[in-house]
Amino acid sequence: MNNRVNYGLVGFLVLVGISLILAASYWMLKPSVQSQEVKYSIYFNESVLGLNIDAPVKYRGINVGKVTTLRISPKNTEEIEVIITILKTTPIKVDTVAKLTAQGITGLTYINLSRGGRMSAKLTKSDGEKYPVIKTIPSFFKNFEKSIGSVSNQLSSTLGRTEELLGDDNQRAITELLFRSASLMEKMDKLMDDKTIKHLQATIKNVDSLTYKIDKVIPNVDALIAKSVAWETSIDNSLSSIGTSYLTIATSMDAFENSIKNGDYNLKEISSGLVPTMNNSFLQMQELMINIDNVLHQYTESPSDILYKKSAIRKDPGEEE
Repeated sequence: MNNRVNYGLVGFLVLVGISLILAASYWMLKPSVQSQEVKYSIYFNESVLGLNIDAPVKYRGINVGKVTTLRISPKNTEEIEVIITILKTTPIKVDTVAKLTAQGITGLTYINLSRGGRMSAKLTKSDGEKYPVIKTIPSFFKNFEKSIGSVSNQLSSTLGRTEELLGDDNQRAITELLFRSASLMEKMDKLMDDKTIKHLQATIKNVDSLTYKIDKVIPNVDALIAKSVAWETSIDNSLSSIGTSYLTIATSMDAFENSIKNGDYNLKEISSGLVPTMNNSFLQMQELMINIDNVLHQYTESPSDILYKKSAIRKDPGEEE
């Protein structure tokens, strides 16, 4: 009986077994990993300087994948096609957008995914595309470049207008305007000497004094108007009373005339009502004429009393003066 062991064969069989185990393990793990990842396409119409293969892809700041392909788009040479591989559990929606973001001060760039509403639909592949396409938005540097371009255009326009404004014709016009302004200021300086300024100050003082006097006179004018209205009312009442008396006299005279025509010559009875009425009318007319004459005489001798004279306040007996 041969008890010798072939160690070479045993070693070979062990190596083969280990290789088979490793191959089986790899074969089992590979589908599992692929089933947990998904690919998307992104098209950038700006420079992707700093973006490299295996650059991180973040969803709202969380690492969810990496860049697997970076090339010029075969459909549009003005765009850069970037293919990313991210976790399948990442919520990529139809309104999700991708933006190039600088990573600190290193100069490296990564892709940042954002937005994507909770109620939005999931992003799917379109016809003619190998992978679903994620929309892009301009990066900070793209917006900054646009702002610089806008500022540059505005600055160029401003410089052009300034150059046009400072042309030879405008410079001559501005020079003439400055010369005339200097001449005008010189004439004004000569005109506004100390004497003229004093006259202006005196005029202003006089105007101020006149305004003050007018303010004081206005109440007297109001009082004059009130007195005139009262005086007019009194005269009107007197004239009405006189008119009434004359009507009474006319009626009495008509009665007197009728009595005479009828042969009634009892003058005492006829004139018993007529004489007192005529006497009263004559007295009222006399009093009215005396009042009018006194007022006219007073304002003829002193017209200023119309505005400046103040009525004396009558005090009751026993009050101190």
